[in-house]
Amino acid sequence: MKFWITGSKGMLGQDLYALARNSFEVCESDIEVDITDETAVSGYISANKPNIIINCAAYTAVDNAETEIELNRKLNTLGPEVLGKCSAKAGIGVIHISTDYVLNGNAPNPLTEDEPINPINEYGRAKAEGEASLAKTNPSHWIVRTAWLYGFHGKNFVKTMLNLMRTKEQISVVSDQLGNPTWTCDLAEAILKIAENPKHPGIYHFTGEGIASWYDFAKEIQKQALQKKLLEREIPVLPVSSTEWKSPAKRPSWSALDKTKIKKHFDVNINEWQNSLSKYLELEK
Repeated sequence: MKFWITGSKGMLGQDLYALARNSFEVCESDIEVDITDETAVSGYISANKPNIIINCAAYTAVDNAETEIELNRKLNTLGPEVLGKCSAKAGIGVIHISTDYVLNGNAPNPLTEDEPINPINEYGRAKAEGEASLAKTNPSHWIVRTAWLYGFHGKNFVKTMLNLMRTKEQISVVSDQLGNPTWTCDLAEAILKIAENPKHPGIYHFTGEGIASWYDFAKEIQKQALQKKLLEREIPVLPVSSTEWKSPAKRPSWSALDKTKIKKHFDVNINEWQNSLSKYLELEK
């Protein structure tokens, strides 16, 4: 098996590439291959002959997407469409990473793959259209929705919280948005399970196991970081409502995803999010 990882310099892409190259033949690209250019994509496929494409390329600046609409749609809608067209012509499949933001569900039940598409911001709308475009252009697709990602590379919630906890006297964190914290390395392992045995095409959900608010997540980060000597002092972490915390893009209040389908079809084991956070922090020390 030979995989082509797009967006290989992103937070997920770097961890996925590092894991994949240990066991598989991998080619990777970032901005040097424009995934919205059919000629560029077809040329890369012809030159490298991958068996499957793993698309980690995306525009992920959720708040900026409210104004950078064209760039958001180019990467998140047009990109998957072009990859779908070119891969279909080459007779290969695509694993595409999507987001909980295509949904807007209600507690208390985790959201399944057949929930109605209902994005509430520009980022979610572009990602939803990207899912639809890929599904339309290539039936050999595996859309993996994930949420609340953190990893070793780039900006993410864990790194932000650790920095604030080192430099502020207290912080406030939203307590009425709930979802599943997800470590990129756990997601990478699940993606490779699909890639090495691509069957049952369709939409899948993968996140860490267990539900938390951003406030819960922040409190656990501080607790574990203190235990691991990554922080020297404890500061107050205060809960605030999403109405008090203004941001350009609206966020879903309930983003917890059901993982039954990916467990069943690909024998994926999913770690409790607190355990994955502990492993991540140990490696960040």
